[in-house]
This record gives sequence, C-alpha cells and structure tokens, in this order.
Amino acid sequence: MAPFLNPPDITNLLPLKEGMVIADFGCGNGYFSLEMAKRLKPSGKIIALDIWKPSLEALSFRAKLEGLNNIIETKWANLEQEEGSGLPDNSCDLVFIANILFEIDKKEIIIAEAKRILKPEGLLVLIEWEPEKLPNRNFLFPLNKQDALELLEKYGFTVERELALGITHYGFLMKLIKN
Repeated sequence: MAPFLNPPDITNLLPLKEGMVIADFGCGNGYFSLEMAKRLKPSGKIIALDIWKPSLEALSFRAKLEGLNNIIETKWANLEQEEGSGLPDNSCDLVFIANILFEIDKKEIIIAEAKRILKPEGLLVLIEWEPEKLPNRNFLFPLNKQDALELLEKYGFTVERELALGITHYGFLMKLIKN
C-alpha cells in the first residue's frame, strides 16, 4: 500500500538548511526525521521525540545504517505534559509536528511547548489528517484546518504558506513571532 504522505516530497517543500536544529514531535519510526537529516548534513541536528521507545530504537538503528546517527538524536518525551520535550527554551529553529494532534485531546500543551523551544522567528510545520479522511475516528480528536489555524495563531504563529499535501492531509508552514 502506498503511503498517504511522501516524506521526501514534503521535506522538499520546507526551508531546511544545513546547520538547523529541528525538533520532530511524535517522530514515530522517523520517516520525516531521516529525510530532514539528509538535508541538514553535516552540522544540523534533528531531535526526534516520541513516547514509544521501540519507535525511537528503530529510528536510531536506521539512522546508523544511513550514516545519519551524528545528526539524529532520539529522545523519549511525553509531549502531553507541560515542558514535556525537556528541551531548553529558544533552542530550535523548526518544530515539525505531523499526524499527532488528532490523537491528543489537549492540543494546546503541544503548541505551547513548540512555542517555548522555538527561537524567535522560528518555524513550525503542522501536518494533520483531514477529519473526514481519518480511517477510524473512534477515540480520536481530529482538528479541521480552520481550527488548527486558530489554535496556532492564538500562540503567536503566522502563516508563511499552506503546504499542498493531497486529499487526506492538510499542512502549514508557520512562523513564530516572539516578543
């Protein structure tokens, strides 16, 4: 079965530069982390955060196989808790959030955490399921595009551009304006 999202195509849409520090919230097996890491060589860094340790172990293994273990750092994190990433304030150039908000009731905690760890003028990428395209909506908390924008704007993010992701997902590249 073909994937709903193509990580190489999506990372090509992003303003990634060698040397950036990126936090990948809810990285899973690291499909996006690996693609972003290839574009940050040799001195960039991906901090891949997830609550599932087996996913982090799989990503670490794949990063070693692909020669990216010096760029990808895996970290266990509970992003549903305040300051759950454990990262310092103003430490990241970009926060990448794909396919996790629909699973979480208290979305504000994750957005607040992204804001806290982003540098001034930092970027946030949000990719989410279109609610009506979710294969199974039981016990989930989908967020439509307009509600997602309102949530992000509430935390000081402005739209840089919408990402064209097909019919199953929507996405935004957002910029944080910190005072």
